[in-house]
Amino acid sequence: MGCQCNTQKDEHNDEITKNPDNIDDLEQKDEIFGMENQDGLNPDYLIEDNKLHTQNNNEEDKNAKYANYPEKMLELINRIRANPSSYSEIIFSSINNIIINQTNDETKPKIIYKNKVKVALSKGEQAFHEAAEILKNMKSMPPLELKEEICVPLPESEEELRNNNYLKNKVKIIRQKNNIDVYFKDLIKLPEVSALLMIVDDSEKNPGKKRNALLNKEFKYIGISNKFFEGKFLAYFTFSK
Repeated sequence: MGCQCNTQKDEHNDEITKNPDNIDDLEQKDEIFGMENQDGLNPDYLIEDNKLHTQNNNEEDKNAKYANYPEKMLELINRIRANPSSYSEIIFSSINNIIINQTNDETKPKIIYKNKVKVALSKGEQAFHEAAEILKNMKSMPPLELKEEICVPLPESEEELRNNNYLKNKVKIIRQKNNIDVYFKDLIKLPEVSALLMIVDDSEKNPGKKRNALLNKEFKYIGISNKFFEGKFLAYFTFSK
């Protein structure tokens, strides 16, 4: 899956989406994040009877549908690297999609796209303004290249999926042969949304880590592996010089 790889508390929770259960399916708004929606991405619903069989089939269909996720993600990242100042305008305009959560059991603001995806934010609008300002005066940088050798193998079991040290341990193995400078995971399936939130990087732990990785002019290579697993989307990102 993804990256065409043969297999796929340090970061354990620096991803913007703190809980995969917060991620719902969504319909992507055309051209709002710098890439036109080409897939007509609509929610998939499980049939009540024979749920497990249907879910497995749905995951197979979704994995086939998102097989080109690494290439699309790379295309968008490189477009941002080529013209960061232009992307700052997209960040600023996306502030309109932030909706403050009104429920009693949650206090963090949420960013909501068409009421289909909710992602916990830390600073909220302030972080979007800060990111836009950073990119506004940033110069273009060379494109990244997908490198299969640094792609992280994806979990094959629920036990591996739930193991907070899985990513750390797999990167440790890869580092024995290849240099990896930064790594993290992401839980958002659409490149347009994922890239936006990585650039804004409004996380409580290690803020700016993802943005700095995507916009590091010294980095030459990126590894991206992705998969639908247990009904959730999972992607791993690695970067090297």
